[in-house]
Amino acid sequence: MEPVRIGIIGGSGVYEMEALTDVEEVWLDTPFGPPSDAYIIGTLEGQRVAFLPRHGRGHRIMPGELNSRANIWGFKMLGVERLISITACGSMKEEYAPGHIVIPDQLFDRTRGRPLTFFGDGVVVHISFAEPFCPQLSRAVYEAVQETGAPVHLGGTFLTIEGPRFSTKAESLIFRQWGVDIIGMTAVPEAQLAREAEICYAAMAHVTDYDVWHEAEEPVTVEMVVRRLLQNTEITKQAVQRLIPKLQAPRTCACGHALKDAIITDRSRIPPEVKARLRLLLDKYLGS
Repeated sequence: MEPVRIGIIGGSGVYEMEALTDVEEVWLDTPFGPPSDAYIIGTLEGQRVAFLPRHGRGHRIMPGELNSRANIWGFKMLGVERLISITACGSMKEEYAPGHIVIPDQLFDRTRGRPLTFFGDGVVVHISFAEPFCPQLSRAVYEAVQETGAPVHLGGTFLTIEGPRFSTKAESLIFRQWGVDIIGMTAVPEAQLAREAEICYAAMAHVTDYDVWHEAEEPVTVEMVVRRLLQNTEITKQAVQRLIPKLQAPRTCACGHALKDAIITDRSRIPPEVKARLRLLLDKYLGS
């Protein structure tokens, strides 16, 4: 199968695009187990694109149960170089109103107990993560959303909480004092795993609510999140279709060689079985 250079991870509906042709389902297995679902691969604007429903079709997998390592590894197996996350978020600022879209540039991690790396078991890797979202890809996503006419903001800190529950009012008010902009449950560990896999990663975050801090608004509910995401489905499809032609040129960002100076373990001390298991990432630097 020819390499697929562009990946999109998010909810159902996005890969059900009328413009998508030559569609096939691809089931993969990885060293970390199975991904959330089959990858839906099709042609869009002349490019092969891979879509994965993050929580599985029917939304069966909780945020803390996601096998993000398998999901990202599967994209890497397919040849993906640029990955766009379609995600719901709550707003921690008045000006980021429900219905708006945010392209974040920073992350703040408040998750607990999620596997955060592909490495370990005898190989230690310290990636640079000062800019957790690829600036070049984020700019392209922002421009694509802008072209739809939807209200969109470039930049902002994305706070990732463990879930699956929503915030208490006390938590929400404290998060606002921290200066974060939006809140969600899935950007971690996706972003850092994508960096380890040398995949550019950007988020198109759809604001569905004001969390629970806003006194004039109802507290967030599942019904509210789903309703507003569905309202934005057409915007998402239009933005994705406009984005694909912007990604024709080869990458010039640092994401594509994130592991170059990140592997600290003495090469001769890496266990052969670990080197074999992780060859998709390590062969580029360690040889086969």
